Amino acid sequence: MTTVATAPGSAHSGDIAKHAPTTHKGLLNFVQQIADLTTPDSVWWVDGSEQEHQKLTDQLVEAGTLTRLTSSDFPNSFAAFSDPADVARVESRTFICSEEERDAGFTNNWVDPSEMRETLSGVFEGAMKGRTMYVIPFVMGHLDSEDPKFGVEVTDSAYVVASMRIMARIGTDVLRRMEELDAFFVPAVHSVGAPLEPGQEDVPWPCNEEKYIVHFPETREIWSYGSGYGGNALLGKKCYALRIASAMARDEGWLAEHMVILKLTSPQGKSYHLSAAFPSACGKTNLALIDPSLEGWKAETLGDDITWIRPGKDGEFRAINPEAGYFGVAPGTGWHTNANAMRAIAKGNTIFTNCALTDDGGVWWEGMTEEPPAHLTDWRGNDWTPDADRPAAHPNARFCTPIDQTDMLADEYFQPEGVKLDAILFGGRRKTTVPLVTEARDWNHGIFFGATLSSETTAAQEGAVGNLRRDPMAMLPFIGYDAGDYLKHWVEVSSQAEEEKLPKIFLVNWFRRGRDGKIAWPGFSENTRVLKWIIERIEGTAEAQETVVGYTPTKSSIDVEGLDITEEELEDSITVRPEEWKEEIPDIEAWFDRFGESLPDSITAELEELKSRVA
Repeated sequence: MTTVATAPGSAHSGDIAKHAPTTHKGLLNFVQQIADLTTPDSVWWVDGSEQEHQKLTDQLVEAGTLTRLTSSDFPNSFAAFSDPADVARVESRTFICSEEERDAGFTNNWVDPSEMRETLSGVFEGAMKGRTMYVIPFVMGHLDSEDPKFGVEVTDSAYVVASMRIMARIGTDVLRRMEELDAFFVPAVHSVGAPLEPGQEDVPWPCNEEKYIVHFPETREIWSYGSGYGGNALLGKKCYALRIASAMARDEGWLAEHMVILKLTSPQGKSYHLSAAFPSACGKTNLALIDPSLEGWKAETLGDDITWIRPGKDGEFRAINPEAGYFGVAPGTGWHTNANAMRAIAKGNTIFTNCALTDDGGVWWEGMTEEPPAHLTDWRGNDWTPDADRPAAHPNARFCTPIDQTDMLADEYFQPEGVKLDAILFGGRRKTTVPLVTEARDWNHGIFFGATLSSETTAAQEGAVGNLRRDPMAMLPFIGYDAGDYLKHWVEVSSQAEEEKLPKIFLVNWFRRGRDGKIAWPGFSENTRVLKWIIERIEGTAEAQETVVGYTPTKSSIDVEGLDITEEELEDSITVRPEEWKEEIPDIEAWFDRFGESLPDSITAELEELKSRVA
């Protein structure tokens, strides 16, 4: 059962340890310290039970934070609507506070740790006044893995508790395992930054104009203030599983990556595991939940966002998904584009954020159905009809859904030590230059693909949509240390595997425009045809042609039987134009200049190789 205690600073100050359902001294000290600083009215130890979830969601509905959906299409599900100023990750307010500025690198905002601690002490002092502080023990990955990675998030947001229950393994079982191992945990502190005075009325989505999402890589701490949005507030996700975990992985000899994991089985019954890195809203979830268009091929998912890759005992790389749910971008996800995602969502138990409400008590977003409803209430609470000049759902609207509701979930998802990795894909959203699929010549060439990965920005990031930005391994906002050292780590970690067992690396681009200005490749489920070519390259059976950027398919080696695509569109999809890559080189050079001396020599050598090939 949940334990609720009176917190220090309240009218009836009490000792946290006296009421806590744990004997873990480190955890008790941490909770006491944060309660003393933030002065909540009470402390709630989250047990993860259904009874607790019911109680918290009832409270959130009463507070106006959640709307209970009444449509039978969305059982046991809720809609939330955030403050319009709190709808995405805030990269400009995300900090890596390493002891040395050089260790944060140019991709991160750095502040001296002692200076930031002083700032945080100021904003967090009394930040939870008038609110409940929830203590969420969680584990990333499996409780029974060889090296379980624990965290504890304290938060004054019940919305965060309800969402973390979907996204991670939380509660009493985690607490018992932490006690058994006397385990280290990542302390993660979150507040919406909206203390309440006695009698002050709360708002449905409390937040603060001032925001801080702060990481201390050496001490493995996370502090988040002012935002209730998932990427800033669900601290097991990007903050732990990528930024802090990437620093842990550097120190421990593994990789924490922004990748999906997909299992593909051929008509011959041979199975392969692929991971793939894409910037947000560039098709990650659609790939992770792909419904193969080719007869005899079977796809199963292990995850849509985060992959931890460890050297295995037999010289291979092994991958796990450390998460327990999807926090997917809703717009563009639909019955006609991603039926597997929709089937998981249709089982219910989902929290939707910033989607539109239908008149029958459901939700809708752009791309969910081919035809929009005649009337909606948009994410801001206004009437909406199809002739409106604005989207009904926010472009970064989200669904938060348990992964075990996925019909196509691979059994291997539940294996604590993960699966052998056969291929790694890097992909972005490019109108020109980058062809449909390219195989790297070797591991270091593949790292060059990742290092130069570029994509037009989307609504999941701050700033203008459509600008081109370099995004190494789709990790630009998530590398917890210097980006050059991160690339060096990629080079070095390969030495822990046997060379012939290293995954093959490919660069993909589903968004290449043809000469008519339209996207040339049909995409979505038809990307199975590209995955088939990749597997056939792993098997050594598919033809390829060597180009200035690597090995690309011949027209005859991509299976287009039954596909509605013209020869011109296929050609526009796969053709490499050396002149476009020649134009690309100055931009790559300018990008690499930003790394300074930390750029690995092997990556510089790959650039020189490209320059000589396009000369």
